[in-house]
Amino acid sequence: MLKKAAFTAIGLAIISGSVYADRISGAGASFPAPLYYDWAYDYHKATGNEINYQSIGSGGGIKQISARIVDFGASDKPLKPKKLDKKRLYQFPAVIGSIIVVYNLPEVKDMELKLENKDIADIFLGKIKYWDDKAITEDNPGIKLPHKKITVIHRSDGSGTTFNFSYFLSHVSQDWANQVGVGKALDWPVGIGGKGNEGISNLLKQTPYSIGYVEYAYKRKNNFKAATIQTKSGKWVKPVEENFKAAAKYASWKPQNHFYQILALQPGDNSYPIVAGTFILLPREKTETNKKVVSFFDWAFKNGDESAKRLGYIPLPKETKDMIRNYWKENGIEPKSR
Repeated sequence: MLKKAAFTAIGLAIISGSVYADRISGAGASFPAPLYYDWAYDYHKATGNEINYQSIGSGGGIKQISARIVDFGASDKPLKPKKLDKKRLYQFPAVIGSIIVVYNLPEVKDMELKLENKDIADIFLGKIKYWDDKAITEDNPGIKLPHKKITVIHRSDGSGTTFNFSYFLSHVSQDWANQVGVGKALDWPVGIGGKGNEGISNLLKQTPYSIGYVEYAYKRKNNFKAATIQTKSGKWVKPVEENFKAAAKYASWKPQNHFYQILALQPGDNSYPIVAGTFILLPREKTETNKKVVSFFDWAFKNGDESAKRLGYIPLPKETKDMIRNYWKENGIEPKSR
């Protein structure tokens, strides 16, 4: 019997003697990887088809689909229409997730620590070096913070999670915007790097008094502690599902621009500020293979919402799913009928 544990970051296990109707390969973002493994496992049980997904980071996913190495790429950084035209790619969202600021502070409980958005930027810039810095203690008067050096943990690979996190930092800190900026791969001022959300998670567990950023599913999986941060208007907001949904409701994707939109820093008093869509990239010339790929995502849109919720993601609304299905149809890659 195939176990879910077999669906790992190096790909999906192949059962000796099994016959698959379809075999599809994909690679890219680690942000949605826990969900894609879950969907692929259930899809295999339902249909006999194999989805082999490798969690290599958004940058790797974009490179592999651009070189036509895999059948689909996955990226948390949406590509602009001009770039999609240049690379001859289609693009659509698959699910919404949230990026969480996580810390390894034995003295502090989950969501007990408050960090102003500008202070998060200063920590990752190396300007705030100790946990008992005045900038942090002023917002946490009831917590005895230790005089311990902060170890910053960041991504070492090309990452859509980093793109969305650095987009957020650039909009809350002029210093960050001027000195580092926005990108999938950055010249980090301080800290140690880990590959993928998995790499940051492993380093955070091993490094007391560290801080990092991961997709919410990795917080849930590893029981990490996460900071309470600020909305776009400066109100304190906890990293919980209702606040992710409050931000996600502002998504206004349109097929005309291949669903390009960045969701960070949406309005609203309860909108968590670092919410992001994650996207699927398909080569425009591979019509028959694309039909097999979208058959999987169509199945997931119909059957995978509970898995998404259980792992801490936000499923796409029905109207968005219908818009995506129409996008597939208009481009001649609607799901294969069985």
